[in-house]
Amino acid sequence: MVDKVAQSALHDDTPNSPENNSFSPDPGLRVKPPSAINALAHRDLRQGAFWQVIPAWRDIDEATFLDHKWQGRNSITRFDALLATVAPIVPPEFLRDAEAGFAQAPMSVRVSPYLLSLIDWNHPYDDPIRRQFIPLSTQILPDHPELTLDSLGEQHDMPVLGLTHRYPDKALFLALDTCPVYCRFCTRSYAIGQDTDLVDKVHMNADSARWERIFAYIESRPELEDIVLSGGDVYNLNARNIRYIGERLLQLPNVRRIRYATKGPAVMPQKLITDHEWRQALIDVVHMGRKLHKDVVLHTHFNTAQEITWITKRALDLLHEEGVFIRNQSVLQRGVNDSVGAMQALVKRLGYVNVHPYYVYVHDLVKGTEELRTSLQTAIDIEKAVRGATAGFNTPTFVVDTLGGGGKRDAHSFEYYDRSTGIALYRSPNVDPERLFWFFDPLHTLSPAMQARWADPQQRQEMKRSAALAVGANPADRGLHG
Repeated sequence: MVDKVAQSALHDDTPNSPENNSFSPDPGLRVKPPSAINALAHRDLRQGAFWQVIPAWRDIDEATFLDHKWQGRNSITRFDALLATVAPIVPPEFLRDAEAGFAQAPMSVRVSPYLLSLIDWNHPYDDPIRRQFIPLSTQILPDHPELTLDSLGEQHDMPVLGLTHRYPDKALFLALDTCPVYCRFCTRSYAIGQDTDLVDKVHMNADSARWERIFAYIESRPELEDIVLSGGDVYNLNARNIRYIGERLLQLPNVRRIRYATKGPAVMPQKLITDHEWRQALIDVVHMGRKLHKDVVLHTHFNTAQEITWITKRALDLLHEEGVFIRNQSVLQRGVNDSVGAMQALVKRLGYVNVHPYYVYVHDLVKGTEELRTSLQTAIDIEKAVRGATAGFNTPTFVVDTLGGGGKRDAHSFEYYDRSTGIALYRSPNVDPERLFWFFDPLHTLSPAMQARWADPQQRQEMKRSAALAVGANPADRGLHG
């Protein structure tokens, strides 16, 4: 569905409209030609009661749709609920495909009414939002043979359950194991959501005793200055715990920076509008940090421009008015945002709603989502095209989170990358200077002959051995992880 033009963005009587611009250039000076009108499309946020295209919600008024509790109660977690909601507007073959996809999903399925209403149900197979949250059996590809459930090795670097300490001065605090929605591509499918037919989860409940052990560890390590609060999703913490965890961390003298990580603004912005207590708790921690000369920010997760509507802007404006700084981390996904146009639209629209694009992750090796992955070269090409489209501070860095715990590396900073085999190797000197860390392109991006080589375990090991030797590593050494 195409975004409707925001009434305040390109109206004829706005000062920036070309027909109202009386500027005349000085004679003889070069003037850059005006941008095409579609260059301003990032301002055209979707307007109106767009959710009413869903028959089940035809009579849902604005006040009800903006109620975060209503959004939570009506989120889709089972196929029969999806069937009841969209059956009148989608073909039967799609529903059969989705039913089989639900059964094959390694990740719990949970989709908010807000997201469901943004899907183009006239073209559900190709819709970028549907692809992220509703699995279809006919689109699922076999997992990459090098995949493991915890592909980033987060559990390996956990001194305390729920705290990953990998980088010298930063730690990841997993406060809980639930989210307002579940992304198919989540790297923590080993822990997040309910157990599925394919995966028994490592559970990290919102538990104060577990949190106290984490606080004690952070306090015992004076080098830890930067704490990322995630999970799960901090959106699912109540206001009291948003405040409690933030204040406890700010009281530790070594902690200088806190990031609240949540996909919530992208999938349920209504909470920021109608859960006044939660929003105020976050704002109060931000203000407390400022008084202590410490940095408290919100990190969120938009993947497409289509996820940003008038509701999003209204929600984020409430935080912006209070000085809450917001950064965004996206995941590069095939059929979602893997074109120059789609990524530029996302970056520009994020800037328009005062969210700073921070990272774009090359899609990790995640069980059940191989069809969403792109090649490393795709990321490199898109980053070149995005840079310069807007201000540098609103331009994301494209990164690879290397396999086995090497951490994030700039996508183009590989030591070795063979486009024909899809094998890449990275160094991560601040994590482990003695090791090299792998990354692999999805097999569907390789030639049929190369896919056949990957299907042979002996040839697969030979390709990895050749890659290791090309960078001077001994494949048998501990210095070559994986």
